[in-house]
Amino acid sequence: MKPFRYVRAYSIEEAAAAHAGRPGSRYLGGGTNLVDLMKLGVERPGTLIDVSRLPLDTVEELPDGSVMAGGTVRNSDLAAHPLVRDRYPVLSQALLAGASGQLRNMATTGGNLLQRTRCPYFQDLSKPCNKREPGTGCGARDGVHRDHAVLGHSPQCIATHPSDMAVALAALDAQVELHGVRGRRTLPAAEFHRLPGGRPDQDTELAPGELITGVLLPPGSARLPSAYRKARDRASYAFALASVAVVLDVEDAVVRHVRIAFGGLAHRPWRARQAEEMLLGCPPNDEAFLRALDAELAAAEPLRDNAFKVRLARNLACDVLGRLAAAPPAS
Repeated sequence: MKPFRYVRAYSIEEAAAAHAGRPGSRYLGGGTNLVDLMKLGVERPGTLIDVSRLPLDTVEELPDGSVMAGGTVRNSDLAAHPLVRDRYPVLSQALLAGASGQLRNMATTGGNLLQRTRCPYFQDLSKPCNKREPGTGCGARDGVHRDHAVLGHSPQCIATHPSDMAVALAALDAQVELHGVRGRRTLPAAEFHRLPGGRPDQDTELAPGELITGVLLPPGSARLPSAYRKARDRASYAFALASVAVVLDVEDAVVRHVRIAFGGLAHRPWRARQAEEMLLGCPPNDEAFLRALDAELAAAEPLRDNAFKVRLARNLACDVLGRLAAAPPAS
C-alpha cells in the first residue's frame, strides 16, 4: 500500500493553498473515479485534499437569469433540480445517461469534469500509455482501439474523454468557474479540456492550486429546445461510443440558434463549430443537417477498427436535430 497524506479543507482558500503547496496532490470529492484509479495504482497522489464539505453544494439562479451549479453538487441532485430540468434539459438528460444511480449519488460536478479516460491501456500498468507515463508509447494505437478517438487525436494518444455531462455543458456555452491561489477565473466549458498533442498527460487547463468552484449555465441557452443522445454497447452503465448534445432554435422556418457537441469521438467534448455555422439561416431539414455534419466530420481520422464512429455520430446528430426541429414550441 502506498501511504498518502489526507487534508480536509474547510474553505476554498485552504483547499487551493494545500493543492498549490503539495505537488502531485489531488482533490477528493465523491471519489468515484479517483479512488478506483488509486486502487489500480494509476493514480498515486502524495496528498488527498477532501473538498466534499466545502460550501459548493447548491444550485441557484443569479440575478441575470443564469444558473450556478456548485462544484460539489451531486450529479443526481443536479439532474433532478427544477432549474436544470426545465431550462436545460440537455444537461439533465446527459447526467442521467451516465453511470448508475448509486454513482450519480456520489459523483460531483467538479469531479465529473476531472474524471480521467477509461482507456484500458491507461488503466493497466503493464501496458504502455503516454497519458499515464509520458514517453512510454500508446498501446491502443496498434492494439484494441474500437472505442477510441476519431477526431483531434495525436500520435501520442487516441483516448476519449468519458464525461456525458461535459458534452452537454459544451453545447450550452457553459462556463467553468475556478478559484486558485492567484484568484478567480472562468473558462468556456468547451475549452476546459485539452486535446492530447504532445502532452496527453495534461487533461485540462486547470493550473496547480486551482479548484473547480462551479459551473455557470448562461441565460441565453435557457429554455431553448435541447436534447442529449448516447449510443453505447449496452443499454446502461456503459460509456459512449458516440454521443451528441444539441441546442436548437428554429424561427420562421430557419435555424436561428444551434449548438452541437459530440462525445466519445475525441480527447474532449467536440464542439461542431463548422456545422453550427453552416446551419445558421438554413431550413431545418435532413438535407441541411447532413450537409453540415458531413463537413464537420470530414476532419475525422479513424483508425483500423473505429471508422464506424463517424457514421454513427452523423446519424445520431441528424436524428436529434430532426426531432428538435419537429417538436412543437414550448408553451
